[in-house]
Amino acid sequence: MKRFVKAAIRGVRAEIAAGNSGWISLSQPQALSVIGAVSQSGQTVNQQSVLQLSAVWACVARTSGLIGSLPGALYERQADGGRKKVVNDLSRILSGKPNADQTGFEFWEGNSAQILMQGNGYNEKLMIGGRLVGLRPLFNCTRRIKRSGKVVFEVREHGRLRTLTADQVFHIPGFGAGDGVGLSAIRYGVQSLGSALSADEAAGTVFANGLSAAGVIEADQTLDAEQRASLQAIMKDFVGSKKSGKTLTLEAGLKYKQISMNPDDAQLLETRRFQVDDICRWFGTPPIVIGHASEGTTMWGSGVESIMIAWRTMGINPLLRRIEARINRDLIPTSKRDVWYWEWNRDAMLQMDSKAKAEFLAKMVSNGIMSRDEARVKLNEERRGGAADDLMAQTAMAGLEQLITRASET
Repeated sequence: MKRFVKAAIRGVRAEIAAGNSGWISLSQPQALSVIGAVSQSGQTVNQQSVLQLSAVWACVARTSGLIGSLPGALYERQADGGRKKVVNDLSRILSGKPNADQTGFEFWEGNSAQILMQGNGYNEKLMIGGRLVGLRPLFNCTRRIKRSGKVVFEVREHGRLRTLTADQVFHIPGFGAGDGVGLSAIRYGVQSLGSALSADEAAGTVFANGLSAAGVIEADQTLDAEQRASLQAIMKDFVGSKKSGKTLTLEAGLKYKQISMNPDDAQLLETRRFQVDDICRWFGTPPIVIGHASEGTTMWGSGVESIMIAWRTMGINPLLRRIEARINRDLIPTSKRDVWYWEWNRDAMLQMDSKAKAEFLAKMVSNGIMSRDEARVKLNEERRGGAADDLMAQTAMAGLEQLITRASET
């Protein structure tokens, strides 16, 4: 028995070492790791547990959903400085159908969520010969550097360890120190996220006790054991949020005295409000994006527009650039890397009200920057063709020399 226990301990240590501090599932492949770290508050913090926090769920869902919804395209640089859209197998994989089970939206949404939570997005390159035919997300994957300096990826699937070479994996690292591996916000935010989980648990306990954390029954006389047990049984009918508001009848000189403060007095709600702001800092998401108005901010007005622009610039754009750079480096054929590049359409994030959009399109068309057909496409209308696709410009203003020439001709 002793030898068995020692062998089990050695096995657990080996699994933890292989999974880089234990952040890996040991059984079936799972999208979310169930093994994490224990915070000072006593809460186990991992990808599954933190998603029970509405702030974490919203931060990850808003950012990954936005990135997944953006249209992207493969372009070829032209000699005149322009570009031409390329439609081939690679562009179809990246934008429409990366594998047999996912759409482009689901694939990029999932990769973005993995980057936000665990710091890295791993995908296996599906090849036929030397041709890329798809991308499949990998979970429970760990990047390793052998003594020879060669990079490999270890993947645990169905209880087995599979080793893939760097050429077989499309790896998107998140924010990191430059060693090729992204840092996990969940791992480094263990204490903050653990405190938030504890605050949620405390709030649930308070509500379960009917918003009165504790109290005492005072009696003018000494109760025997049977009377105390009977009193405790009676009190069970008045404990719980569903039983709050019921009237408690006390007899024989019994008096109820509350000895704890309510949630507002205990600043429980204030603590939970602070935890939302703290979680938003870890995930780089403004609180207003997840429906939380921080102190001193509102949910309306020009200030909100400025916050959204800052989020798209400092939060979403760096993540898009990170993914674009990895696509251009690892997925575009070597012979085409100087002329082909992948780019997300960031204009899709910009939405205006109908009046502002009408004014914008009118100026673009009247100044010859955009044709009327291109403006119709922006409104999801069909092209008319013909002259509607020609660039036009207002001629009300003209140079003095042109006016003099016209006048002399008449």
